[in-house]
Amino acid sequence: MIYAVDTNVAIVANGEADPSNGGQPPSLACREAAIDFLMGLMEQGHVVVDSWGAVLEEYMRHLDAGKKPGVGHLFLLTIIRKRSLFARFVDLPKLADGSYADFPDAPRLAKFDPSDRKFAALARRENVPVANATDTDWLKHEGPLADNGIRVQFLCGTDPTTWFTQ
Repeated sequence: MIYAVDTNVAIVANGEADPSNGGQPPSLACREAAIDFLMGLMEQGHVVVDSWGAVLEEYMRHLDAGKKPGVGHLFLLTIIRKRSLFARFVDLPKLADGSYADFPDAPRLAKFDPSDRKFAALARRENVPVANATDTDWLKHEGPLADNGIRVQFLCGTDPTTWFTQ
């Protein structure tokens, strides 16, 4: 199993609030789903990251090891320590305007979160799914992403009302 993993998955696995959705803390079921996914991926899978380091930079920015350690931190450490055994580093070309060449130039994706485009571009380039826990932008754009060859696995399901604590 090989995935592009949105940062929110590791954040949720740590039990922290996903800043992409107003800082709401994840529900226990959603956190467990993120933990199970990351543990399985670390045991018998691979994560794709860009060779320029944009994904790792984002992971490091949001997964501060100074906080209470969690499975999300372990995921980042596994990428760093096991490098080529766990992570597949992929060249992710950019266009002259700085956008990712592998992100679809589709009108229905014009409002897709620019910070998530690297994950979508990686998934499309490598023909692997993107893992998402609690970022609604993936859900809002699921159809146009799928139309352009980008599959999303919703670890916490597709009903955002179950993603967060009430």
